Amino acid sequence: MSRGIRKIGEFFLDIIETVVIALSIFLVVYLFFMQPHQVNGQSMVPNFQSGEYVLTDKVSYKMRNPDKGEVVVFHAPKAAHCPEGTGCDYIKRVIALPGETISLSDSTYYVNGEPVKESYIPSDFETLPGDFIRGRTVTLGPDEYFVSGDNRPYSSDSRAWGPISKSDIVGRAFFRYWPPQKSGPINKATY
Repeated sequence: MSRGIRKIGEFFLDIIETVVIALSIFLVVYLFFMQPHQVNGQSMVPNFQSGEYVLTDKVSYKMRNPDKGEVVVFHAPKAAHCPEGTGCDYIKRVIALPGETISLSDSTYYVNGEPVKESYIPSDFETLPGDFIRGRTVTLGPDEYFVSGDNRPYSSDSRAWGPISKSDIVGRAFFRYWPPQKSGPINKATY
């Protein structure tokens, strides 16, 4: 009988050890390498729908800077009025990089005086200026990124509250895994 109890005890210890190792690996991956995020709201329609899930690469931007056209996840700026203590993260597309100038005219972004051709958004989407960019050309600082939602009529983004800093960026959205029929890599737009 004591031999049977010892075998049962060893079995449960093996299970506990496996669970602890699996949780440790998950925690390290979650904290340092990649993190799941849910798309909330309509700001990235038609390319991302509310309720979809993406994986965010937290390592790439430690070795390089974000690039134009990439979809990034970042902590909501204070000016976005995210409810206190909720840990709001936003998902938007990078339109302009540090040191570049950006303006908005006739529903078109101009970066360094050149129009940004955005084939990933429908031509009937109107890009209205927000309080930040209305009627002026802005030069981004050395650590500033101008981000915008793909669904311009329904996106709270840099047009309203200004650029974000690299330190606010959680990472690059690189893979959509839910819903399964739309799963796959997230490609950056090219301008």
